[in-house]
Amino acid sequence: MNRIKNYLNIFLELAKVRITFFVSFSTGIGYILQKGELDFQIIFPILGVFLLAGGSSALNHFQERGTDLLMERTKNRPIPAKKISPMGVIVFASILVLAGSFFLMFFANLISLVLGLITLVWYNLIYTPLKRINALAVVPGSVIGALPPVIGWTAAGGNPFDYQALALALFFFIWQIPHFWLLLLIHGKDYENAGFPTLTQLFSNQQLSRITFIWIAALVVSSFLIPVFELHSNKISVIGLFLLGAALLFSTRIILSKYLERVTFRNAFISINLYVLIVVLFLSIDKLFLTEF
Repeated sequence: MNRIKNYLNIFLELAKVRITFFVSFSTGIGYILQKGELDFQIIFPILGVFLLAGGSSALNHFQERGTDLLMERTKNRPIPAKKISPMGVIVFASILVLAGSFFLMFFANLISLVLGLITLVWYNLIYTPLKRINALAVVPGSVIGALPPVIGWTAAGGNPFDYQALALALFFFIWQIPHFWLLLLIHGKDYENAGFPTLTQLFSNQQLSRITFIWIAALVVSSFLIPVFELHSNKISVIGLFLLGAALLFSTRIILSKYLERVTFRNAFISINLYVLIVVLFLSIDKLFLTEF
C-alpha cells in the first residue's frame, strides 16, 4: 500500500497537479462564459486539458532535470531525487498527452485539440528552452496560460477570435507576468544558481517591484474588458470588478515600500492569485445567475 501511495505522489508531482488543476479550472471558466450554463459536457474539455497539461508538465520535468538538481526548491523533484527514471517520465507524459488529446478530439472539437497542442508545443518547445537564454521569456511564455480558457470557450461552441474570448485570454496572459516576477523576487538567488538569466540580475528588488506593480495595475484594468465585450453585462459586474481591483492594488501596494522582505513578496503573490480566482468565480456567477439584472 505504501508503495502504491509513493508512486501516486510521484505521478501527481510530475503532473504538477496543483498547477494543472487551475489550468483546467480556467478551461471550465471559458466554457461557462461562452455557454452561459453548466452542463455535463463541460467535464470533457476540463478533463482533456487537465491530462494534456499534466503530460506537458511531466515533459517539463524531463527537460529541466539538470537545472532542477541545482535549485533548492526543485532538487527533490522525482527525477533529480532518483524516484523515477527519465524514460519512465517520458512514458507517463506520453500516456497523459494521448489521453488528453483523445478527450479534446472526440468529446470537444478539433479547434480545442489544436489549441491544446499549440499550448503544449509553446510550453515545452518554445518557453522552456527560451527561459534559459532570456530573462524576459515569461512574456511570450504567458501565452501558455492564456490559451486554456479559450479552449473552454471553443469547446462550448465559441470562436477563438471572439472578442470576449480574447479579453479573457488577455486577463490570464497579463496575470502570469507579475505572478512570475513575484516568484522571482522570492526565489531569485535559486534561479541564478541554476544558471537562468533573471531580471534580478538587471534590476534591484525595488525597481523590479515597481515594474511588477505596474503589471498588477494592468491586470486590474484588463479585467474590465471581459464584461465590456459581454452583450449582457450589467452594473453588478462593473462594480464588483472595481472593488476587487481596488482591494488588490491596496493589498499589494506594500511592494512599493523601501523596506522589502520575502514575506512582502509572498503575501503579494498570494493576493494576486487569490484575486484572479475570485474574479473568474465572480464572472462565472454573474454569467450563470445575474445576467438579467
